[in-house]
Amino acid sequence: MTVRITREEGSGSRALLRVEGRLVAEGAALLERECFGVLRSRGAVSLDLAGVNFVDRAGVEALERLSRAGVEVRCRSGPVASVLEGEGVRVTRDADDVGDGRP
Repeated sequence: MTVRITREEGSGSRALLRVEGRLVAEGAALLERECFGVLRSRGAVSLDLAGVNFVDRAGVEALERLSRAGVEVRCRSGPVASVLEGEGVRVTRDADDVGDGRP
């Protein structure tokens, strides 16, 4: 599996997209199209990257653009979050990480 994107409707105005697998070239482009489509219809999107285990350069660049467009990028502490933050992507750490001693 390269990437799987699941849309979940929340009670608030922000749509939630869960992303799983490897976020690479074609999957990154698909995610970006999906997010911008949801942004146009809902106005707010949150990406849950807890199930992502690898992000390549195309994935990082797509997430940078999405973050600049106002998409919330949520991620667990670990290698994916470290790579994204190292590249300047604004990441919201999952609540599970709060108080676990990790930055």
